Amino acid sequence: MSLVLPSELVVDRFLPTIRAMLATRLADRGMTQQEIAANLGVTQAAVSKYVSGESGGDDRFRDHPETVAAVDRIADGLAGGEMDGYDALAELLSLIRSLEDRGPICELHEEEMPALRGLGCDLCVRGLDPDVRAERDVLANVRTAARTLATLPGMSDYVPNVGTNIGMCLPDPSDETDVAAIPGRIYEMNGRLEIPANPEFGASKHVATAVLAATDVDSDVRGALNIATTDSLLEAARELGLEPLEFDADYEDRGAHLRSRFEEYGGVPPVAYHRGAFGIEPTTFVFGTDASSAVERVSELVATVS
Repeated sequence: MSLVLPSELVVDRFLPTIRAMLATRLADRGMTQQEIAANLGVTQAAVSKYVSGESGGDDRFRDHPETVAAVDRIADGLAGGEMDGYDALAELLSLIRSLEDRGPICELHEEEMPALRGLGCDLCVRGLDPDVRAERDVLANVRTAARTLATLPGMSDYVPNVGTNIGMCLPDPSDETDVAAIPGRIYEMNGRLEIPANPEFGASKHVATAVLAATDVDSDVRGALNIATTDSLLEAARELGLEPLEFDADYEDRGAHLRSRFEEYGGVPPVAYHRGAFGIEPTTFVFGTDASSAVERVSELVATVS
């Protein structure tokens, strides 16, 4: 992956487009090409290309409402004498800062560096942030856990009809938006596990409820996933010394019920399950310190059954 600074995109993609836009607007306002060249700091030949439409440019800037409005203000100001170069530069710098914050420059940057997707502006505009680092670590952990789960031999036999999911929360979470999981859940298709998307925060209420209940009782437990409840799997847990905890399926406030059961248990069990209820499929939750450790525990369970 090549390192690309947002300033490079400003120079290579933004400025040529802005100069072309300004040149055509200043020409429309009666300025000569020589006057336009002096205002833009380019040659008259360059202005000729801008005005004739030969300069190209990036349509995401040409069609961006905020950019169009700023260019029109600058063109009006320069043509009417209400602005000088200092004022025009101030307008452009303000526009660049705005476009770097979830705007077209940010979009271009994320295209050049896919690792920045969803986080690029946090780094470029707001600088290094421990909270952003924590979010990246959680997302990476869930992504790795999901890929590992998909490769486990025989795992497709333990995916519930409603699908499975893997969740992990940030330290000191407040609600489900602090829990990362796979949007749309993971499903079994023709003996394979299909992961529909990369993890996102707030993507799962079901597994988030279990994760939040667990971490509320033991802050070291931040990961969980749900699988189908089977007698063979529960027996495998007992063989491994992971005594499973049963809870009721039909509590309206499942989070509160889970916290209550965990407190009665004396902590968060490695495995918690219910046998289902009317309209509720039997489910087993497997917990870990993070998403990957929960998947490791599932791997041990499935291997013991096999």
